[in-house]
Amino acid sequence: MSIVTKTGDKGKTGLFGGQRVSKASSRLHAYGTVDELNACLGVILAEPQIGKTMQAQLLQTQRLLFLVGADLATPVESAAKIKRVEQTHVAEVEGWINGLEQALPILQRFILPSGSRLGALLHQARTVCRRAERWVVELSEKEQINLQVQIYLNRLSDYLFLVAREANRKAGSTEIEV
Repeated sequence: MSIVTKTGDKGKTGLFGGQRVSKASSRLHAYGTVDELNACLGVILAEPQIGKTMQAQLLQTQRLLFLVGADLATPVESAAKIKRVEQTHVAEVEGWINGLEQALPILQRFILPSGSRLGALLHQARTVCRRAERWVVELSEKEQINLQVQIYLNRLSDYLFLVAREANRKAGSTEIEV
């Protein structure tokens, strides 16, 4: 089967369950930005200085972002049966956050998104995650969604901020306060 279907040539795409929607809809912006975030994580994972723990966590995140995308691509009221994001997924990221918070110095001020190449790429991924979250919030104001998706993306952006700080700490990069 070819990847070229021509079904989207007029600006519509199909959701899981068969419904067709505009490619400019909030739903498409939401899961398209989640896909962009996943690609950002792929670039980060190609960095040679990534540690084993960070690598494992980011690979797990990439896998879960596929679930997030499928959740967003499947309206809650759809007859399609899919696995959805759950509180346990949020709890996993919260565990990672707790470990990082214990290892990092407490911030007294805002910091610039900079540092090592790995740290800067993680800060960039954080901003893409925040954009995905904003699109999910907009979608939730128009349609019913699985709210665990919104919560997960909120926690994930917190994790990406902390893991960027950790990457910079390990690289010996100084955090530049605002």
